[in-house]
Amino acid sequence: MSPTYTAGSLVAARGREWVVLPESAPDMLVLRPLGGSEDDIAAVFPSFEEVRPAEFAAPSPDDLGDQRAAGLLRTALRIGFRSGAGPFRSLASIAVEPRAYQLVPLLMALRQRTVRLLISDDVGIGKTVEAGLIAKELLAQGEATRLAVLCSPALAEQWQAELREKFGIDAELVLASTVSRLERNLELGQSLFDKHPFTIISTDFIKSTRHREDFVKHCPDLVIVDEAHTCVAADDAAQGGASSATNQLRYELLRKVSADADRHLLLLTATPHSGKESAFRNLLGLVRPELATLDLETPAGRAKLAEHFVARKRADVRTYLTKEDGLTDDSLIERTAFPSDRWTKDEPYKLTPAYRALLDDAIAYAADRVHAAGEQGKREARIAWWSVIALLRSMVSSPAAAAQTLKTRSESATARTAHEADVLGAPVAADSAENDRLEGMDVAPGAAESEDAGARLLELAGRAEELMGPAGDAKLKALTKHLKDLIGQGYNPIVFCRYIPTADYLAEQLDGKLGKKTKIAAVTGTLSPQQRLERIEQLAAEEGDDPSVRRVLIATDCLSEGVNLQHHFDAVVHYDLAWNPTRHDQREGRVDRYGQKRDQVRVITMYGEDNGIDGKVLDVLFKKHRQIKKDLGISVSVPDETASGVTDAVVEWLLLHGRQGSQESLFEMDGHQESFDRIEREWTSAAEREKTSRSKYAQRAIHPEEVAREVAAVRAALGGAEEVREFALEALRDLDALIRDPRDGSGDFTAQVGGTPAGLRDALAATLGNRLVEEDRAIPFRTTPAIGRGEAALVRTDPAIGAIASYVLDSALDAKALGPRPARRCGVVTTDAVSVRTTLLLVRYRFHLTLPSRTGERQVVAEDARLLAYEGLPQRARWLDDDAATALLGARATANTHELAARNAITRALDGLPGLADHLTEYGTRLAAELDASHRRVRKANEEIVRGLKVVPQEPADVLGVYVYLPPAAPAASTVSGAEA
Repeated sequence: MSPTYTAGSLVAARGREWVVLPESAPDMLVLRPLGGSEDDIAAVFPSFEEVRPAEFAAPSPDDLGDQRAAGLLRTALRIGFRSGAGPFRSLASIAVEPRAYQLVPLLMALRQRTVRLLISDDVGIGKTVEAGLIAKELLAQGEATRLAVLCSPALAEQWQAELREKFGIDAELVLASTVSRLERNLELGQSLFDKHPFTIISTDFIKSTRHREDFVKHCPDLVIVDEAHTCVAADDAAQGGASSATNQLRYELLRKVSADADRHLLLLTATPHSGKESAFRNLLGLVRPELATLDLETPAGRAKLAEHFVARKRADVRTYLTKEDGLTDDSLIERTAFPSDRWTKDEPYKLTPAYRALLDDAIAYAADRVHAAGEQGKREARIAWWSVIALLRSMVSSPAAAAQTLKTRSESATARTAHEADVLGAPVAADSAENDRLEGMDVAPGAAESEDAGARLLELAGRAEELMGPAGDAKLKALTKHLKDLIGQGYNPIVFCRYIPTADYLAEQLDGKLGKKTKIAAVTGTLSPQQRLERIEQLAAEEGDDPSVRRVLIATDCLSEGVNLQHHFDAVVHYDLAWNPTRHDQREGRVDRYGQKRDQVRVITMYGEDNGIDGKVLDVLFKKHRQIKKDLGISVSVPDETASGVTDAVVEWLLLHGRQGSQESLFEMDGHQESFDRIEREWTSAAEREKTSRSKYAQRAIHPEEVAREVAAVRAALGGAEEVREFALEALRDLDALIRDPRDGSGDFTAQVGGTPAGLRDALAATLGNRLVEEDRAIPFRTTPAIGRGEAALVRTDPAIGAIASYVLDSALDAKALGPRPARRCGVVTTDAVSVRTTLLLVRYRFHLTLPSRTGERQVVAEDARLLAYEGLPQRARWLDDDAATALLGARATANTHELAARNAITRALDGLPGLADHLTEYGTRLAAELDASHRRVRKANEEIVRGLKVVPQEPADVLGVYVYLPPAAPAASTVSGAEA
C-alpha cells in the first residue's frame, strides 16, 4: 500500500524532488517541483509511478563557492516563488514592482468584503497599475473569477497591453470592430461574457441596447470603469445634448451593474469633481448608495467616504514613507521620478500678407453665410454655424486643412432639424474633454453645404493650396524654428495638430529640414490603434546605437489619450490651439508622467496673434485654466459647456467685427459680459469643489506607517527590481555569456548565450525562439516589462529570467553538474566585514495556509526564503537580527582563505546544523505568527474574511546554503580557488 503524503511534504519522483500540494488525493498526488512555478505543476499516480519520501540533503564541504554564491542562490530561489506566504497572493506573479503609494488602494480593497473604490489619483500617478493590482489580487484569492474593464475605444488596447504585460491577465477586446468575430465563435445561447472571463469593453460597444442588456445579465463579479466621470450626468444636465445623453446611457448601465451588492467595482478618474455637485454625488452613489447622501461636512461623513475614496496629487507621493509622513526614520523612503515641472511658453506667429487676405475673405464669406441662413430658418442657421466654425478652425490650422475643408461637404448639412445639426456638427468642430469622443475626430470637417462646393469656396481652396510651404505659411516657418531649438537642446518632441491633413502636411514639409539625424513620423486616425503603436516603435527604433539621433512625432489627438509616450518623447508642441484646455492637459500627460527620464518636460503653445481667434481663446480659457492649476497643484477639467460658450462668443465677435475688430476686448460687448461672468463663476466653483475634495477628503484610511510595514515585508520576501538585474548580469557572466552593458542609465543590456551550457541554451530557446539562440544573436534584456519578440524583461516573472534562475538553482543543488555553476551551497570568505567568525544560513520555509474567502476556504502551500546568521560556534551561537544577516551578502573578500582553514570552517558549520534545528523551528514558528498577523492586519476591517485563517509551518525547514565569514588572518601559502575574491 502506498504511503500517504501530507500537503507540504517533500517527495521524490521522475528524477527530481517535489512539494505535495493540498489538491492531492490518496491515489493521485498534485505536485510542484521544488523551487518551481505554478506552470510546472504535475499529477502523479503512486500506483503507476515510483514515489518516495525525499529528504533534503545537507550541503557538501567539497563544493565551495565564492563570495557571491549566497546572494545568487538566494535570488535564484526567490525568483522561482510564485506563491508567497504573505497577505498579497499576487505580488510574486506580476511583472511590475509597484510603488509603495500604489499599494494604498490595494490595502483599502482588502479591508472590504465587497470592494467598492473611487480611485482619483492625479494624471500620471498610475491608476491603471493600482486597479490592476487589486484585480490580480482578487483573482488570485478567489474573491473574483471574471473581470470586465469599461473604457473608451482609444484606451482599450492600452488596457489590454497593461493587463497582459504587467499582470498576466489575458483579456479579450470587445469593440465595435471585434464583436462580430467574437460572436461567430459562440455556442447557441452562450453569452460573450460567459465565454471570455476577462474582457475589455469599449463604450461604443455598450451603446447598443442588445449588447448593453447582455452585459448586465452576464456581468462579471469584478468591473473596472476608466474615466468614470464621463459615466455620470448631473441631475440638471441639459437634455438632448449628445454628451449628456451618452453620459446618461452609461450612468443607467452602471446603476444596474452596481446594484448587485456582491459585485466588486472600481471607478477610476483623475477629475471626480469636473462636473456639477450632483454629478459627483451620482458618482459616489455608484460606489455605495449611502455615499450619495452622506453629509461630507461632518468628520463621521468624511471618515466613511475615506474608506472608499483615494485622491492624491503628485506632490503627495513624490517623496513617500518619510519622517514627515509620521514614520520614525527614512529607511524606507521612496522617491518617484515624476518630472519636477513643465517648462511652458506661448509662442505667437503672424500671418503672411497673402494668408491674412485669404483669412479676411473667408471671414467675410462666413459672416454673409450666417446672416443669410438666419433668414432661412433655425435648421439652416445651425448648419451654417457649424460649417463656418469648421471653415475658420481649419483655416487657422494649415493651408492643407483649409483646402480640404473648403472642398468637403459639411457633416451637419445632412441634418433634418436644428437639433440634429448640433448633434452632427458639435463633435467635429469642437474639442470635447471626453476621451471616448477622440476617435475619428481628426478628420478635416467640411464647410460646403452641398455636394458640389460653390465657386466662392473653390476659389478660396485654390488660394489656400498656393500658400503651402514656408514662404506662404508663417506658422510652418515658426514651427521649424521651434523644433530646431528643441532638437538642438537634445529633446525629442511631439507636435500635436487638430486635423489629419495638417499632420500629413507637416510631415511632408519638415522632411529633411531638421537635420540629417532627425527622424520624423506622422500618426493620425487613418491608422488603427495597433498600427499607431507600431509606427511609434519604428520611429523609436531608428535611433539604433546612435544617441545623437532625434525623433519628431507629428500626431493628431488620436494620441492625446491611451498611449504612454514618456519613454520616447520629452517635449510637446501644440501646433493647433485646442478649444478646450483639458485637451492640452491630455496631450502633455502622454509624456509628463511616471517613467519620464527628463526632470523637465518642455511645452510650447503656438498661437496666431493676428488671426482673430487664438489670442482670445488663449486669454479667456487657457490663462484661467493655468491659474487654477497653479493654485491647486492639479488640473481641473474644463466642462464642455464652458469651453464651447467661450469659443461661440469668440466666433460671433469675429463674424460681427472681422479680424481687425477682434483685437478689441471681447468683454466690451454687453451681450457677452453676463455670459462670461456666469462661465467664470461655474469654473471657479468647480475648482473650489476640487480643492475641497483634495484637502477635506484626502486619503486617510491607510496610514503611511501601515504601508511601510507591508512594503518592508514584501521587499524582504521577494526582493526588488535591481536585485533581478544584478542577478541576471552576474549569472550570465558566470555562465560564459557575452555581455554588453552600455551603462547609459537605462539599465538595459544585451547578452549572447552561444557559449553558455546546453541546458540553459535549450531553456532560453524555448522562451525566446530557437533561431535567436542558435545563431547566437544578442538578446536584449530590458528594464521595462513592455518588450518585443526575442527580448527579455528584467522582472522576476519573465520566462527568460525564470530559465536563468532555474538553471542557477538546479546546478547549485547538483554538485555533479557539468559546466560553470555560478551559485554554490557552501562558501568560506575571509573579510573585514566581520570581527568574529560568522555563519550565514539560507533557509527555505514552507507554510500551510488556510485562506477564507467569500467563495469558501482555500488550502495553499507557500514558500519563503530567509537568511539567518550567528556569530561563534554552532553550540554557542549568538544569533544576529535579520538586517545584519542580509548585510553579509554585501561582504567582499579582503584576503585569500587557507585551504585547510576553509575546509575546517565549513565542516564545523555543517556538523553543527543538527544542533541548530530547534532555533530554525522556533524561527519558523515565529515567522508563521508574523505572517498570520500580517494577513489579519491587512484585512482587519473584515472579520468575516479573517475568521478561520491559519498559517502553519511545515517541519523541518530546508537549509539550502551555509556560508562562513572569517575575520582577516595571516596570509597562507595554499588557497581555495572557489573562496577567493
